[in-house]
Amino acid sequence: MTTIEHTADAGTANRTGLYLAALQLVFTLGWTTYVIYLPKLAAEVGIAPSAVILILMLDQAIFTIADTAMGIAADKMAPIAGRLGLFVALVTAISCAAFVALPFVAGAGAAAQGWFIGLIVVWSITSSALRAPPLTLLGKYRAKPQVPFLAALAMLGYGIAGAVSPYLGVVLREHDARLPFVISSVVLLLTALGLSRIEHDVARDTAPPRPNEAAKPLGLVPIAFIVAMVALALGYQLHFAMNSAPSYLRFAASGELQWLMPVFWIGFNIAMFPASLVVKHRGGVIVMGAAGLLGAVAIAAAELASSLNTLIAAQFLAGAAWGCMLMSAISAALAIGSTGAEGKVTGLVFSALALGTFARMAAVAGGLQKMPEYAPLLHWAPVACWSVAGAGLLVIAAARLQGGGAQIKASAGG
Repeated sequence: MTTIEHTADAGTANRTGLYLAALQLVFTLGWTTYVIYLPKLAAEVGIAPSAVILILMLDQAIFTIADTAMGIAADKMAPIAGRLGLFVALVTAISCAAFVALPFVAGAGAAAQGWFIGLIVVWSITSSALRAPPLTLLGKYRAKPQVPFLAALAMLGYGIAGAVSPYLGVVLREHDARLPFVISSVVLLLTALGLSRIEHDVARDTAPPRPNEAAKPLGLVPIAFIVAMVALALGYQLHFAMNSAPSYLRFAASGELQWLMPVFWIGFNIAMFPASLVVKHRGGVIVMGAAGLLGAVAIAAAELASSLNTLIAAQFLAGAAWGCMLMSAISAALAIGSTGAEGKVTGLVFSALALGTFARMAAVAGGLQKMPEYAPLLHWAPVACWSVAGAGLLVIAAARLQGGGAQIKASAGG
């Protein structure tokens, strides 16, 4: 390949990564907008405040199933150039229409309660097309050395959304829901429509993906990888969503949380890119494992912190570890599914994230955070989750490095 060809290929690859980052950013901000307004909208249709958490759990239960299903659908469509982009665009149009309709239907009052729930279900199912399917482009068309950096770019959108979410909550809380819902949906749809063009450019500059092979059951290593991903996702949910704010409130006032909570996401965004270089040379699983163990140490430090500065440093490191885990998980999933199941395995990663969120919401719905006897469990469970998952992933990586079998070498994300 000439220097000009290599530069053009790198430029197209970077545009792909930036596009995926924009898609994750817009979608995650849309989800945040939904969570901010859901209690108010639910009240308008006569749904009790105590039932809002159940609606959010329903969303996550749907994501758990739909993310994998959409990934499998992406595997079937990707070999035909343009079909995957068209599929995502069409499903996104349905998703955006359901999302825009939510505040307008809520305004009709209690008589529209059934329609309101139905729209949420439609939106939850169709929005899964925006996670695993676009990321399969990286595994289908991109050379393996490019994937970690592009995965980091894609996850950058997710991290930026996490960082700005506290400010979004402050800004939107007192505004009418209809305009934010319309704006976020229009931007998301326009971003999704760009997928066809991106897919066309990628297909033009690279060899077409191989036709899908017959579906095969997941082997031991992929199953262990997904189980570890569930544990990592649960550890993240318990640490950040349940424990971080109370930890900060030991040293700071509640009004300062909007400035302190993004520290985790700053670490997340900064650490992914240098870590992608390690993934490029050593594989995703080993980085996931090492980040899991380092993250467990950071969470323990956060729990034992005796000052605000120590807690901030620990939260930064915990966020950095989670960024490394998530970026390398996408890279490893695409490598594990490199025989035509990239979408399926990537979908399973997002299903694991949804399952972790569901478990955390179930704990909140059950009031575990208010029961003193469960306080030690909730505080130290994230350390256990990240430690056990990290150690298990390092065992898999060590077996690969020691030549522990052709299947492990092929599947461990290297």
